[in-house]
Amino acid sequence: MAVQEARQHGEHATARAGCAHCGRTGHRRAVAAFLARRDELAAGHGVPAAVAHSPVAARQWVSDELAQSARAVTAHGRAAGPARLDLVRRGGLRAVWGAVLVLLLGQALTAVGAGWTGARTAGLCTALVLAALLSAAAHTHRARGGLLAPLTGEDNRLSTTRAVAAAWLLLLSFSLLFLAARLQLLGPPAETGAGSEAGTGAGTEAAAEVTVSAATAFGPTRAAGLLTALALVAAVTVTARLVVTTGIAAGRLQKVRADRPRAADLLCDDGGRACLADVQYLLVSGTVLLLAAVGLARNPVRLPEVPWSLVLLLGVSAAWHLAAKCTEDVRPTIHSVVRSREAGDLDAPIRTGDDIEIRGRGFVPPGAGAPDPLTRLVVRIGPVHAHVPLVPVPGGFANPTDTSLTVPLPADVEPGRAEVSVVTAAGVETNRVTIDVVD
Repeated sequence: MAVQEARQHGEHATARAGCAHCGRTGHRRAVAAFLARRDELAAGHGVPAAVAHSPVAARQWVSDELAQSARAVTAHGRAAGPARLDLVRRGGLRAVWGAVLVLLLGQALTAVGAGWTGARTAGLCTALVLAALLSAAAHTHRARGGLLAPLTGEDNRLSTTRAVAAAWLLLLSFSLLFLAARLQLLGPPAETGAGSEAGTGAGTEAAAEVTVSAATAFGPTRAAGLLTALALVAAVTVTARLVVTTGIAAGRLQKVRADRPRAADLLCDDGGRACLADVQYLLVSGTVLLLAAVGLARNPVRLPEVPWSLVLLLGVSAAWHLAAKCTEDVRPTIHSVVRSREAGDLDAPIRTGDDIEIRGRGFVPPGAGAPDPLTRLVVRIGPVHAHVPLVPVPGGFANPTDTSLTVPLPADVEPGRAEVSVVTAAGVETNRVTIDVVD
């Protein structure tokens, strides 16, 4: 049995639930056991002799066996979740403090010959303060992956809009803290001897240390492009969430919770396919952000200047991304319901015990192609709720699919007219289609 094999392989992972390696190993073995069992049943092996004589009973037994095995795989995934999130949290902290170390080494290398300056001290102090704040935030959200928590949406996937907004917010925070620390360390121009420095060391590193007033460093003229870009990405984040929430409430969108956030979520849709709107928004925003960071490094006496041409490009990219969000439609719909006919059967009306095929679209929304979500598909036939049986084939499932479902008509359905609808794994119900059931 696949369930027994998965449990046997996962005993070590269950005993040490806090071990990320053990949890991942147990989950991988459970998945491998499920895939092996699915292919075995798809080939017609392993079906008990007590039900093998009846195709309907055999199909139901196979479906129940796969459903139980799929639940075991999901249980192993949940058990490995906390250890995996803790691993992500520690990896994020290593990346933050590693960036601080790289900054320190870079400043030390560039200071050879030119000398250590106040700007270098301000930059290092700013990096330490931000790293400490990010570490505190990661500790607060340690149960949700640390720094990954603000970037994760309600569907447990990484959000492209949140990641872009967080990157811009991080750049602006670093710029403001750096300029404030620089002014605090170097003081106003009158206190630093700006005139003597400019007269005796023009073109040297000391001349670059001439400070500017707070009005110049934080002036709105040069920072207007940066603030507009930040306002754009913030508006896109809020608007995208509003569009998704409204679509779910209206039944136009289906969101199935992911088992864990992945880096590919930033570039792909819920089904794992590359999304052009997300890719271009991430690339354009990242490029403009990189140019702004380079501008701060080249001229560290004021907020980085973002040219209006780049702001316009970012606005076009944001509009494209939002337009794709607004036009997204995965509403489940039934087009027709027909009697399923096998080779050699005579044409006939729908009777109790027959298989009916429901044709339409959106029955398996993006992200619901895993075995466990497939087991949650339900067909409502009058007052009776029938679970859709899983029909395995090598490498996947023949039933259910996104465009068709095949279910046996339950014996509790009375002859006459009955309404048929489908409830997907996201909890969305389709339109209702009436069928005639004869005695």
